[in-house]
Amino acid sequence: MTQTTAEKLADLRVKLAASQEPGGEVAVAKRAAKGICSPRERLNMLFDPGTFLEIGALIKAPGASETGYGDGVVTGHGLVNGRPVAAFSHDQSVMGGSVGEMFGRKVAALMELAGKVGCPVVGINDSAGARIQDAVTSLAWYAEMGRRNELVSGLAPQVSIILGKCAGGAVYTPANTDILVGVENKSYMFVTGPEILKAVNGEETSAEDLGSAHNQARWGNIHHVAADEKAAFDWVRDYLDYMPSSAHEQPPVINPGLEPEVTESDLALNDFMPDSDNAGYDMKDLIIRLFDDGAFHEVAALFAPNLITGFVRIDGHSVGVVANQPSVMAGTLDTDASEKATRFVRICNAYGIPLVFLVDTPGILPGVVEESKGTIRRSGKFLYAYVEADVPKITVVLRKAYGGAYAVMGCKQLGADLNFAWPTAKIAVMGAESAAVLLTRRQTEGLSAHDADKVRRDFIDFYNVMMANPYLAAEKGYIDAVIEPSQTRLELRKALAQLRDKRVPRTPRKNYLMPI
Repeated sequence: MTQTTAEKLADLRVKLAASQEPGGEVAVAKRAAKGICSPRERLNMLFDPGTFLEIGALIKAPGASETGYGDGVVTGHGLVNGRPVAAFSHDQSVMGGSVGEMFGRKVAALMELAGKVGCPVVGINDSAGARIQDAVTSLAWYAEMGRRNELVSGLAPQVSIILGKCAGGAVYTPANTDILVGVENKSYMFVTGPEILKAVNGEETSAEDLGSAHNQARWGNIHHVAADEKAAFDWVRDYLDYMPSSAHEQPPVINPGLEPEVTESDLALNDFMPDSDNAGYDMKDLIIRLFDDGAFHEVAALFAPNLITGFVRIDGHSVGVVANQPSVMAGTLDTDASEKATRFVRICNAYGIPLVFLVDTPGILPGVVEESKGTIRRSGKFLYAYVEADVPKITVVLRKAYGGAYAVMGCKQLGADLNFAWPTAKIAVMGAESAAVLLTRRQTEGLSAHDADKVRRDFIDFYNVMMANPYLAAEKGYIDAVIEPSQTRLELRKALAQLRDKRVPRTPRKNYLMPI
């Protein structure tokens, strides 16, 4: 029987309506009971209103029911802050959001599209993992999706938002994206969930202990934990504003030309640094004074908090900041801090985002625990990533810069383009107290405790005045300028403008061999 055009349109509308909620009223009720959003509601929180275009809404898995559209994932593209972005969102109400063949085909096709046009990919993950019923087919499509990560990696930003309990392949693929975001008390990541873990090896644990968002952030696997889903999507929208659409473009320039002269806030920096070398302060208080609008988009705040990483703007341009945090472990660099910096530096370099290092560190953390972590190899990645980066690199030494930590935190010899120092900077092999222990040993032999202490104090005073200062480094050209703290913001602005067109030719090779 031949259908009329009107009947065909009616049939289409019925199918499209069914595709919007393939799980039917039962799924709606389950989500309401759990207090979670639908995949399309989540996409609407990501995209600018009215810009999302769905792709593959009428796809079905072989043998699916009449209303079994979508195969557990919604895919499409739209605009985020006016720029193109591709995204997929797992539908937990359809077979637990597990991956089957058509699910995999949809996501793989979306990533191929993003690779062709050069736009960011955001994955909204709420999945039970591989679809057991599909056996090897599910595993094959997990591998296919993983292969598409490489297609986009370093070409366009990739962000994974973890919602619900994600296990197995549902965490391996996000782990290969640039940034992972979770929600407090809602996001869980584990290789194997607590139930399977207990059945396999008898280990009893809770989802909270095994893979909560907070724990995974402390372990370095999640880079931001939001209070709720809306806050997570707001954070991602803000993050993408610091990123270019692809490695072949520049990030958007926002509000350039603000405060072109020294301000009262700048002048206050002349009194910012404590007189005592051992007095702590919060580096974030300085960061919000040095960069545009007092804005700071921090990344991985809960992991290795002795080192701060995040995005700011200088004269409207995106910049990555790596800074020691004196209020945590005195800003000492440990293995975790080095790995945190490595990942951040490589993200900035991939997308052409300049780097500013703010230095106040007494050194690299020694000890058996650190050595047992493989710190020589793992911390070596930080040095390697910095040398490998060819974006503009600017360093400001604020106070302590001792030993190997001075070197890896953006010294001139590792390839920093411009190095500044405050007059409070102390650049040396080690701190005065440690040097006194080593270098006054003979002079203090046989002396009374009082006299030995005076020898050491005199040495410390001499060392701090004559050796641990920025001027020796400036005399040798290792520091380009010693500046007043109040001039820092404008000096950074001028430096970045000078370096904006920096290009570094590379000798062709298959790949660099970072210590992994």
